[in-house]
Amino acid sequence: MSSTRLYAPQDTPFELTEIKLSKASDDDLMEISRESGTGLSLDEMKRVRDHFDGMGRNPTDVELQSLGQAWSEHCCYKSSKMFLKEYIFGIDNRQVIDRGDAGVMEFDRDHAYALRIESHNHPSAVEPYGGAATGIGGIIRDVLCMGAQPIALVDPLFFGPLDYPFRKLPDGVKHPKYLLGGVVAGIRDYGNRVGIPTVSGGLWFDESYTGNCLVNVGCVGIAEKRNIRRNAVRGPGDVLILVGGRTGRDGIHGVTFASAVLTQDSEMESRGAVQLGDPIMKEPVMHAVLEANEKGLVNGMKDLGGGGLSCVVGEIALAGGCGAEVDLGKVPLKEEGLAPWEIWVSESQERMMLSVSPRNAERVFHIFKIWDVPATPVGKITREKRVRLHYGGTKVLDLELEFLTAGPEYCRPCNASAGGRRRKEKTPKAKTRYDKDLLKLLSDQNICSRDWVIRQYDHEVRANTVIKPLHGKIGHWTHGDAAVLKPVEESFRGLAIATASNPFAVAGDPYRGGKTCVDEVCRNIAAVGARPHSLTDCLNFGNPEKPDRLWQFREAVRGIGEVAKDLDLPIPSGNVSFYNESPKGSVLPTPVILGCGIVRDVRKCVTSDFKREGDPIFLVGETGQEMGASAYYRSAGGHSSKVPDVEITALQAGMDVIIKGIERGVIVACHDISDGGLAVASAEMCIGGDVGANLSLEKLGRLRSDVKLFSESNSRWLIEVRKGKEKQLPKDRRTKVVKLGRVGDSSLVIGSSRKLVDLEVEKLAKSFGSTLWRMVG
Repeated sequence: MSSTRLYAPQDTPFELTEIKLSKASDDDLMEISRESGTGLSLDEMKRVRDHFDGMGRNPTDVELQSLGQAWSEHCCYKSSKMFLKEYIFGIDNRQVIDRGDAGVMEFDRDHAYALRIESHNHPSAVEPYGGAATGIGGIIRDVLCMGAQPIALVDPLFFGPLDYPFRKLPDGVKHPKYLLGGVVAGIRDYGNRVGIPTVSGGLWFDESYTGNCLVNVGCVGIAEKRNIRRNAVRGPGDVLILVGGRTGRDGIHGVTFASAVLTQDSEMESRGAVQLGDPIMKEPVMHAVLEANEKGLVNGMKDLGGGGLSCVVGEIALAGGCGAEVDLGKVPLKEEGLAPWEIWVSESQERMMLSVSPRNAERVFHIFKIWDVPATPVGKITREKRVRLHYGGTKVLDLELEFLTAGPEYCRPCNASAGGRRRKEKTPKAKTRYDKDLLKLLSDQNICSRDWVIRQYDHEVRANTVIKPLHGKIGHWTHGDAAVLKPVEESFRGLAIATASNPFAVAGDPYRGGKTCVDEVCRNIAAVGARPHSLTDCLNFGNPEKPDRLWQFREAVRGIGEVAKDLDLPIPSGNVSFYNESPKGSVLPTPVILGCGIVRDVRKCVTSDFKREGDPIFLVGETGQEMGASAYYRSAGGHSSKVPDVEITALQAGMDVIIKGIERGVIVACHDISDGGLAVASAEMCIGGDVGANLSLEKLGRLRSDVKLFSESNSRWLIEVRKGKEKQLPKDRRTKVVKLGRVGDSSLVIGSSRKLVDLEVEKLAKSFGSTLWRMVG
């Protein structure tokens, strides 16, 4: 801040500056925004100036920094809120208990579960280990501050191709192989050390992610209903107690960094915006918070995530209809010399804010002392809806909470791109055999075994994981569709957890692609015998100031909301991550869905691996001529604009057949059909069971052979039925149930009018299991 024309240092024993907005020109306003790192637009700076003109003064640097955090895209959803209100927020039912930092849903009469997914994309692109680790730390706190014990983590991850040529990397961009290794290590080390199993996730690879990887992380927790807390104070007089880690310079401007496009200079300019995680501190913080809450000593709580104290104080106070006064001088620091604004906006990790009645404060301090966790009273709740901040006896901030927290809301231009030529339809040449094509798909980076990642995570810690991420006989494994946990000791009721995304389909048709993502997560949940119950979404898109990017967002959200509403699936929490662009351009439009389902009895759940020779195999659902965005067309150089659609009645009927069949003990293995179609699904089931299968596709009609094998039409499952119980398989005229063949022998044989595939299971397993180990192991 070099110009005294714009900045007036105050006569205080610490750094405090008046920002001269009142007579600043437009150029001056933008210079202030850039130099302060707040990232506010010209219109937003004018709005701030007008507000303080009305107060008859200029803002302090603390006040401007506070507004920069609260009004960032990351915090206030200023470009997405209008679409979320239209398509997502209205989905509700009586089982939604709360919508806070995490959504809370009813699990049974006495218990509730919390769920949330969010992104840590930009930090992970700059510092993959720390960015991913602190993403896990933050999502755990989102669930913890609802009063729930975190019990499961998920990690959908997106990178550039692992074999991407180094010479093609833009300046300042790290190689996908390095990013993958760092991100997985960060998630592994944090999750394993804090003792929470990572049970679901996924890996996607595309050149668009080379300059901007996507690191999405989710958490699910469980609580007795009586222990659920709102992210709100009870009322005036409550004491604000800051607990957990100390505050430092790490994570400053994290939310404004996440609300801008990555550049080749982000490595140097924004490394300080990446927080430093400490799972060894997080473990006792969780124990102390849960103990204090269990004893009824906490009125409300909220985690310190984006924006740090500058956001949490105003949000927790205003949610209770109140204001707050805070003494920044009481905040425990990592080092001396921090300016008040740095303390106020720092995103240092492992911190939470508790709202406690004065009579209970000493008991809270005692609990945290036992767990050796710092707990410091830093403020109090007031009746007036303002936040006042003092440091060293000087008032450094005084703002109306409505103005601070509301933020702008935009109706930006939104339309499909008019530029560029429409790609021509291209159908791959028909073949007599597809053995090589199947092997190629099984070894594809987007389909191959993820066990290189999965085996680094402890997915059994806490001893609640009934259905694990990898399925199969001992010594053999394949992918599962969903994990199942038994969260309540005295009950066999279970919670299924699955994730889904299809950026290729969303890029081809954002509306149908959004619908497809919900269809897939529902298929995954149903495949283990669970009934889908709720969703949470992380919406990763490009720059919303570009009309075509925002159009992709709107259409995808419309598709997600439409299917969720028709299925009566609430979305009680979620996250929007914009500006996922780099000098290479935008990432593929990437909505990610975390779904939870209810299992009546975990003892009846099934896995995806084939079980017993002689058992019949059925296809549930209808196969269509919908090859757009399919893995086979991408592999074979084809193109189709016809992305699979979702027929709600067929999806509902298919789920009923699957769930009822599993509950009755008729279905003994089930796998949803997604990437690579029926051919890949059947191969994966053979690999897990180390047994072959003989399938005939004659009953699929007059479709081309490659469509029968590799179509990714929605709402389909491949199931193994216990021999002799075929007639007990539930039927529903709204969907097709077709017998294809049987389990048996040592090869996968698929035929129609002729043999299309004939491959030994051992060969399938080698193609499926070696790719990641060869490329990064």
